[in-house]
Amino acid sequence: MTPFKKMAQLNKLIHEPARLAIMSALDACTLAEFLFLQELTGLTKGNLSSHLSKLEKAGYVQIDKQFVRKKIPHTTIHITREGKAAIAKYWEQLDHIREVTKQWQKD
Repeated sequence: MTPFKKMAQLNKLIHEPARLAIMSALDACTLAEFLFLQELTGLTKGNLSSHLSKLEKAGYVQIDKQFVRKKIPHTTIHITREGKAAIAKYWEQLDHIREVTKQWQKD
């Protein structure tokens, strides 16, 4: 199978740029507050929430919402074991594709 066909097999849920940024950030720090993740990724609150919902539905992240003094929302997000495995596999596949295409340049 050519590397270009393998690209079509990349995890599309993670491959989307915003979700790739979220997953990469969470893989690096394991746990992040919503506002920190928003600042880190540059996404709007609504956009970040939407992407996190998709990742949560897939079982890649866990979202914990609490309220401070019953009014102030405090949301933390952490990557799950499944999420860590998925992002690791994604990068492994992408690295393999890059190595194969580099070999084409040498030949």
